[in-house]
Amino acid sequence: MKTLAELAPLLSAPQKIAITHHYNPDADALGSSLGLFHYLNQLGHSCHVISPNAIPDFLRWMPESNSVLIYEENKQAADAVLDESTILFSLDYNHYSRTQTLAGSLTNFNGTKVMIDHHLFPDTVFDFGLSLPSKSSTCEMVYDFINSTSGNSLIDLNIARCLYAGVMTDTGSFKFPCTTGSVHAMVSDLMEKGLQTAPIHQAIFDTFNVNRLRFLGYVLSEKMIIDPATHSSLIPITKEELNRFQLKTGDTEGIVNYPLSIQDIIFSTFITERDNEIRMSFRSKGLFNVNEFARTYFNGGGHANAAGGRSHASLSDTIEIYRKAIIQTENQLKQCYNELV
Repeated sequence: MKTLAELAPLLSAPQKIAITHHYNPDADALGSSLGLFHYLNQLGHSCHVISPNAIPDFLRWMPESNSVLIYEENKQAADAVLDESTILFSLDYNHYSRTQTLAGSLTNFNGTKVMIDHHLFPDTVFDFGLSLPSKSSTCEMVYDFINSTSGNSLIDLNIARCLYAGVMTDTGSFKFPCTTGSVHAMVSDLMEKGLQTAPIHQAIFDTFNVNRLRFLGYVLSEKMIIDPATHSSLIPITKEELNRFQLKTGDTEGIVNYPLSIQDIIFSTFITERDNEIRMSFRSKGLFNVNEFARTYFNGGGHANAAGGRSHASLSDTIEIYRKAIIQTENQLKQCYNELV
């Protein structure tokens, strides 16, 4: 895979470019996609952003989010864009399987394939790219990419808002260890360009519907299971419970983090039963590596303190697999807890 610096000659002339991100987009996926979209358009390229599925309501404030093609809603138009594009950007994922229903179309793409991502173990299908797990977010990497192409002066408020959203959320509002000096330097630069941060925080965290808040109360009072012996927490949610609260895409975002605010809990798991699979989110504090846990037991992956996984077993069987995995990692959890305190 060639470096992003070697991509420069291809971008020196107008190109038709498709920008994609992973299934169930979060602020980093959509923010990096739209941030790059606005930048490349300023350079004279013709760009389209394709999302595998619907964009969560709390991200629809992003500039030009209404122009994003939703693959599951308009496959014909999205495939037409891919057929006409000469360059494909894959942002915030490093394997086409992360896009689920879009994966087949991406695999068949005949143009230049570019990856910008901060997850471990990238696939080898990309022609150009960069994978830096040490980076806070893909949005930070897009910011670095813009600077590397001498484009800092082109960063307007549209780009700044999109990129800030991904950095803010992926750093846990700047409290996670991935919040490096380069993150603060980036935010400082964006603010000097006129970025107002408070409205973005409000748009992401203070615009949920009442059903989501009632669901959160139900989860914390009725579904959260605490295991003090292993310093872990489990929240299993059935499909019936998701339907009962009429949740939309993105309404469960961030709930996995709540148990980590409990004293002595360093590992949190959130399990949801969907139509065709069980989805799992893992979060941790300190040195317990949830990326390793997800890869070992649930065909997943991510970062050291934030990862995801999937299961095609039933919900009850998945919970049993999880419990056995906790037993196997109990000593490691206890050791990580002792090192944290």
